[in-house]
Amino acid sequence: MRTGHPENPKRLEALIGAIDEAGMRESLILLEPYAPALASLHAVHDPAYLEAFRTAAARGDRHFAVRDCSISERSYETALLAAGGVMAGIDAVCSDRADNVFCAVRPPGHHAGRASAMGFCFVNNVAAGARYARSAYGVERIYILDWDVHHGNGTQALFEEDPLTFFCSLHEHPSFCYPGTGRRLEKGKGAGAGATLNLPLAPHAGDREMIEAFEREVVPSIEAFRPGLILLSAGFDAHHDDPIAELECTEDAYVHMTRRVLELADRLCEGRVVSVLEGGYRTESLVSSAIAHIRTLQGREVPPCSSARG
Repeated sequence: MRTGHPENPKRLEALIGAIDEAGMRESLILLEPYAPALASLHAVHDPAYLEAFRTAAARGDRHFAVRDCSISERSYETALLAAGGVMAGIDAVCSDRADNVFCAVRPPGHHAGRASAMGFCFVNNVAAGARYARSAYGVERIYILDWDVHHGNGTQALFEEDPLTFFCSLHEHPSFCYPGTGRRLEKGKGAGAGATLNLPLAPHAGDREMIEAFEREVVPSIEAFRPGLILLSAGFDAHHDDPIAELECTEDAYVHMTRRVLELADRLCEGRVVSVLEGGYRTESLVSSAIAHIRTLQGREVPPCSSARG
């Protein structure tokens, strides 16, 4: 997306710079993203939708589908590489090359539906990863946990009738926050009824409320579902410094949830966790939260609340 848009390349440039500054690069296995076969993306998105996106980017349109989905001539290629980056992460954990993976990809994906772009999202990266894990590695039961401050409406819609993909979202209450979905009564449809869990939080909820909801409802749902793989839609815009919503979490909540997800994954699915970056639009809090998350994935101790204001 173009410079000045909240979702822009500076987000990842700052994160990569912080990884280098912290001396973490040598402790990480760096994976190259690849452009996925279109057939694998067609399991998630309508072919005509992807072609319309490609055409819009190629002819230099400034937006695709909706005004908040700003594009440049390289947006289509970048979005496909983001999905391919998640697939590379799936390859790594399913071939035992890595214990777990954090995918520092952009643009985000969890609002994208089968034939719809919205909320800065074009290709649903975590959904593409889930379908790929099933088709390429035979992973039958997949749990997707989305802790971005915004409800992952695109991911929910793609899997709401699938009993083998559990979708759980912790987000700010839809009465106060984009995209206006994700109420508790949304629990899945048809064969997928009961495999969707929405946990909306009131504005100004912080670490205590987030962690209580996580322990009270997320942990038991993972234990009951017994997944073969856990995917995280890891947005960091529930942070109290983020300007785009009104939750007041700190790095401590992300560290707690990451640690507990790893414990559950070790017990239930051979430690297989692939975490995918979603939102986070204040550079400082995005970077400090993502670094804390990565350190926890590595099994490192993280100082409590390491953001500038924390």
